[in-house]
Amino acid sequence: MTNFITLNNGYQIPQLGFGTIQQFDKQIEDNVAFALNHGYQLIDTANRYGNEVEVGKGLKLSGLKREDYFLETKLGPTLYENDQAIDDTLKRLGVDYVDVMILHHPVNNYVYAYKMLEKAYKEGKIKAIGLSNFRVEQIQEILDQCEIPPMIMQVECHPYYPAEHVYDFCKEHHIQLQSWYPLGHGNSDMLQEPVFVELAEKYHKSTVQIILRWHIQMGFGLVPGSKSMDHIKDNANIFDFELTDEEMKQIAAVNKHEPFYHVTEESLHRMATTKCNFE
Repeated sequence: MTNFITLNNGYQIPQLGFGTIQQFDKQIEDNVAFALNHGYQLIDTANRYGNEVEVGKGLKLSGLKREDYFLETKLGPTLYENDQAIDDTLKRLGVDYVDVMILHHPVNNYVYAYKMLEKAYKEGKIKAIGLSNFRVEQIQEILDQCEIPPMIMQVECHPYYPAEHVYDFCKEHHIQLQSWYPLGHGNSDMLQEPVFVELAEKYHKSTVQIILRWHIQMGFGLVPGSKSMDHIKDNANIFDFELTDEEMKQIAAVNKHEPFYHVTEESLHRMATTKCNFE
């Protein structure tokens, strides 16, 4: 079973996706094909991951027709003024369109880049437009200066930090939140929280599956990744149980109001200047 979420343009995408960061070569080809045949219909990648060609090979290896899976990628900041970047991305992936294309970081000329996405959206090369890691005031800048509102905001989000810095704003503007690193970078403290251990025992699931189920019931999109086929399969096995309202309240109590990823001048400079491996 796959849950679908409806974006503000009416387009529907799977709520659960498979993330491919830090996976390369034959491993990612095999994992993409495996994921698409074991509970996932959406694959998430990025220019900066350096694996779009291999992801494209994995899509073909799955044996599925293009209309039977969803594909999401992110434009790298050093390509934000490259008018050929979107077509080159499609070529690397071996597809005629992507379901979601996201601006990866709010650096460099991101307004120009967003207008590039709008053009590709109108041409049918992109079915939905998104942002990643943008602050509220930067999202507002896009809303003020661009024609088509973003449909997805990909952001750090997990029980220790449920996207508090953008959640209300995105809800108000009908922008769908999607969690990267939905397990909090695999943080051991979070995975061992007593509430997750108790719920795992109750539902005969792992603490990882409890946390991923929390995302589903919060209404977030999520793109957990793994290099292990066993874990890939297990991470999709979260649709045969449901947490109660009381249990969701118990999970809310573990919120630490603090992200793992902190934006610094150094990190912004790195994001703005680090080129993709094909540049």
